[in-house]
Amino acid sequence: MFRTKFSQWLSSAVLGTGLLWGAQAAAHGYGDHPAAQPFIAEMAQEGFDEKEIRTVLDSAERQESILKAISRPAEKRLNWGEYRNIFLRDARIDQGLEFWDQYAEALQRAEQTYGVPAQIIVAIIGVETRYGRNMGSYRVVDSLSTLGFDYPPRGKFFQGQLKEYFYLLREEGVDPFSLKGSYAGAMGFGQFIPSSFRSFAVDFDGDGKKDIWNNPVDAIGSVAHYFQAHGWKAGEPVRSNVVMEKLADEAWINGDLKPELTLAQWSERGIRTRKGLDADSKATLIRLETDGEFQHWFGLHNFYVITRYNHSRLYAMAVYELSQAITEKRHQVQARQQNGVAG
Repeated sequence: MFRTKFSQWLSSAVLGTGLLWGAQAAAHGYGDHPAAQPFIAEMAQEGFDEKEIRTVLDSAERQESILKAISRPAEKRLNWGEYRNIFLRDARIDQGLEFWDQYAEALQRAEQTYGVPAQIIVAIIGVETRYGRNMGSYRVVDSLSTLGFDYPPRGKFFQGQLKEYFYLLREEGVDPFSLKGSYAGAMGFGQFIPSSFRSFAVDFDGDGKKDIWNNPVDAIGSVAHYFQAHGWKAGEPVRSNVVMEKLADEAWINGDLKPELTLAQWSERGIRTRKGLDADSKATLIRLETDGEFQHWFGLHNFYVITRYNHSRLYAMAVYELSQAITEKRHQVQARQQNGVAG
């Protein structure tokens, strides 16, 4: 099916705008880029048609704005207060409430199927794309080619994603140039990179297609599946408060995202949390800054699972706090509705 879709596109390009397309390819394309030659050869060894791969790359365009964006990610240049203010806004909370109400059945089914709370799924989609309002405007082939061949610090990773993208095209039977996403090649409501799509996207509404671009139900199931596959533990907390009996060693703070020490071990260091948690639960000590003031939290196992979606403690905290804000707002609305009916 990929060959059919590709052939249709190729015929249109050659017959309809062949001369213009050829000029653009010569100016911007990656088909002859030195770094692309081993990639093309590797794809041919894996059974792809070399001419088709090269022709797609010929039409992929370098995007300078992508190279600028990846050098300044928000997670690395903002403190917690600045980062939080992007996502914990009334408009996004209200949009999350609306999304939850509209897709309540699918969210409940996803929670029952995968053990991931509805509010976490809703918050992920809210942080990633504001519920489909901003899914990215870059052609995925441009993003992955630009970063794969012209961004050496992570070129190997993005070439790997470009390979996954070609497999996705073949498996799903879509036009190579029809899919758009973020500057990093993330796609759909939940912003899956190609490898995540191939591993975790699901046909959650049973229509025979895994459509995370136009079908929120498939996106809901896919996000939930992702979290389940990365070890989400149903019913367990995400974070816990910190009580410091003495100053913490700076080396203990904001270390690895993956928890290594148990709460019992932290307690031996003079750092405790609220009662009721298993002393054998592992936690990582987090410090967040807002306007020169600091707060400390323990990130627990499920906090780490959120960071598997985006490797940032700021991201995970924003997802969690948005999930709580939307849940609280939903409870308030439900309470008012009940009181109104009762009155």
